[in-house]
Amino acid sequence: MEQIFAFGIFAMSYDLLIGYTGIVSFGHAMFFGTGAYAVAIVLSKTGGSTTGLMLGFLVAIVLAAVLSFIVAFISLRVRHTYFAMITLAVGQVFFVLAGSQPLRPLTNSNDGLTVLTPQWLNSNLSVYYLIALSLLVITFLLHRFVHSPVGDILRGLRENEGRSKALGYPVFRYKAAAFFISGVIAALAGGLYVIVESFVSTSVYDVSSVSLQVLLMTIIGGVGTLYGGLLGAGIIILAQNELSNLAGSNPLFSHSEIVFGVLYIVVVRFLPKGILGSLMKWKGR
Repeated sequence: MEQIFAFGIFAMSYDLLIGYTGIVSFGHAMFFGTGAYAVAIVLSKTGGSTTGLMLGFLVAIVLAAVLSFIVAFISLRVRHTYFAMITLAVGQVFFVLAGSQPLRPLTNSNDGLTVLTPQWLNSNLSVYYLIALSLLVITFLLHRFVHSPVGDILRGLRENEGRSKALGYPVFRYKAAAFFISGVIAALAGGLYVIVESFVSTSVYDVSSVSLQVLLMTIIGGVGTLYGGLLGAGIIILAQNELSNLAGSNPLFSHSEIVFGVLYIVVVRFLPKGILGSLMKWKGR
């Protein structure tokens, strides 16, 4: 459940981009990984203190904010496939940097970092309550945001960017704001994920295991529904755990990518709006 909550926050932040603004990013793991490493490094330098935990999340927010503005300035001038490829390239740069030898004193390269947490987070129950409370607060804030006038403008950009521009809306500013909020929340999700796992490695920057996985979670749950990302995270993570358990008895289940590939095809073919999106559509009928 802790993993589902952390990835659910990450998926909802991604849905703010793809579902409400119409921006497809293949490098969203750079925010998730930056938040994870920021919290892990600060906690390791401060001996796992509560102050270090708060400072780590503050550093994660600042780094994600700066990174989002830089990437937005570079890539939001282009559209669609070109934007996705730029974010993919920037995300791969962070993956290489995290595993590089010059940064080994900070990241411990490909060996990863064992994270020290405060004593009050030494029990599973306390970690669960922290992640669950974070999920509730972030979900409430995102719900308020997407149902605000700004959220309506973002949906207008998704549907017809040219018309929004003709109406006088500063399109780049609104897209940059959505990218900024999404990046900061993704960084917070990365920091929470580190607390759950008590370990971080370069895999948090990996495209296949993070960026594409969160894209799959969002599409399966329902793009543009906000809560669909949380539903998709639950389905994917529970399926991964069950398949890993079954892999010991049957080698067929050791290739989970095949199962998720089939699941993706089925959802796109028969539930193009995702599970939650399709349920909302049927309810409307």
